[in-house]
Amino acid sequence: MKLTFTRTAALAAVAAGAVLLALAAGRADPQQRQTPSLTIESMTGADTYAYYCASCHGRTGLGDGPVAASVKTPMPDLSTITVRNKGTFPRDRVRAAVVNTERPITAHGTGDMPVWGPIFHALDPNDARVAVRLDNVVTFIETLQNPVTVTPATGRELFATYCASCHGPNGRGGGPVADQLRHDTPDLTRFAARNGGVFPSARLEQIIDGRGIPAHGTREMPVWGDAFSRMRGADRDTVRARVEAITRFIESIQERAGE
Repeated sequence: MKLTFTRTAALAAVAAGAVLLALAAGRADPQQRQTPSLTIESMTGADTYAYYCASCHGRTGLGDGPVAASVKTPMPDLSTITVRNKGTFPRDRVRAAVVNTERPITAHGTGDMPVWGPIFHALDPNDARVAVRLDNVVTFIETLQNPVTVTPATGRELFATYCASCHGPNGRGGGPVADQLRHDTPDLTRFAARNGGVFPSARLEQIIDGRGIPAHGTREMPVWGDAFSRMRGADRDTVRARVEAITRFIESIQERAGE
């Protein structure tokens, strides 16, 4: 018989996980114990992972979280996903494993593991916010990967992976979560037109990197320089190469005179 993952079941699963995390953190004193909140305001991948995933998977994804020993199936090492996939981080498959609406209760591991897609939807009815939260968690898991020798991604590939959800696949805005941001996403194809016909590559690199200025949108928008720098094995040159590749791709889609 096919089971239905109801809102009640979702909340129960999160509550159970939150209580286990509280106990594992040493807050088991009955007189001091408080029911942990089921939700957090932060949308960042690091915070979401720490709150909902680290109790099992560990802070660095090694599977050594404080309640991992209580789960029937050993935790996988999330830091070796890229290594196991011949140097490519399978972003879509990782996201599908986290969401996991295909197998109603068994989730992405065993029956002990929550089904995060339905759970996040139960906790937050805003589909676009849930999509942002899930995407940010996947991006954070990518930062945990062990270094591997890979062919650098192209600017087009990087843009599609990290930018298109807000800015749209063609850079003109209208990505699937754009209408949930506090500021309208700009038309990236008109940077040169708005700058007297000159593409401001240095300024755009600063905006994408984001570490020297306020993030280029809202706090829901990742600061990519910081995100790229947290990826295992990433050094200053790697981060700069990614930012430059995205910048060059955006330059390649600029509107030309007469278009």
